Amino acid sequence: MAPSLDRQGYWGRPTSTLDWCEENYVVSYYIAEFWNTVSNLIMILPPLYGALQTYRDGLEFRYTCSFLGLAAVGVGSWCFHMTLQYEMQLLDELPMIYSTCFFVYCLYECFKEKNTISSLTIMVLSVFSVSVSVVYLQWKEPVFHQVMYGALVAALVIRSIFIVTWVYPRLRSLSYISLGVFLLGFLLWNIDNLLCDSLRASRKTLPPGLGVVTQFHAWWHIFTGLGSYLHILLSLQIRLSYLKYRSKVKFLCGVWPTLHIEPQKTG
Repeated sequence: MAPSLDRQGYWGRPTSTLDWCEENYVVSYYIAEFWNTVSNLIMILPPLYGALQTYRDGLEFRYTCSFLGLAAVGVGSWCFHMTLQYEMQLLDELPMIYSTCFFVYCLYECFKEKNTISSLTIMVLSVFSVSVSVVYLQWKEPVFHQVMYGALVAALVIRSIFIVTWVYPRLRSLSYISLGVFLLGFLLWNIDNLLCDSLRASRKTLPPGLGVVTQFHAWWHIFTGLGSYLHILLSLQIRLSYLKYRSKVKFLCGVWPTLHIEPQKTG
């Protein structure tokens, strides 16, 4: 990762084990990485709306938890990039593990009767989460966290592809869009890490408005936030299809995807 610049700000010297490619305290004295911070709004506001909507629709609590988990990641990431303090880094990284465990539970328990709870799956995911947390708090190796998070994402990808290939092919488009958007974010995350020096040099020559476009870690937040949100919608549609509900993706204000449901008509 990129080393911190000498410029100091409100939160003092960074103590996190990671310092990303965005130059520190350039835009604001109070925000270490401005664009990496504000880009988290996409992981905070839409999931909060989704959690409220699932609660009002009387859907299973696991999906409300999924939306709230994604929002928690956004809040933690906001705090991390705003301060670059180690404690705030944990507030970002550990909720990534916990929220993805919610996603895994929802997708792997989607073909059960309504409000059925799988104690075994909860136990396995809980042991996994606690184990990752304990090891990471002791080891403090970011690659370990990234590998564990990647393993959870791989489990989601395998399961979702299986379902949309063999069970609900009509949901294939949403599944592939979610995956494609997430992978685009992952690609930009890697470019930001590998080509940081070149990106920083280009920002010195580009107008400020264009230089912002090269903040690829911020784009990672945007695309993975959208991809994760779409995954929850996909998981919800799979579950609602199994429970014989009608569901349809609509666009709030013609822009943001939301899920609308109504009970399946009988008789």
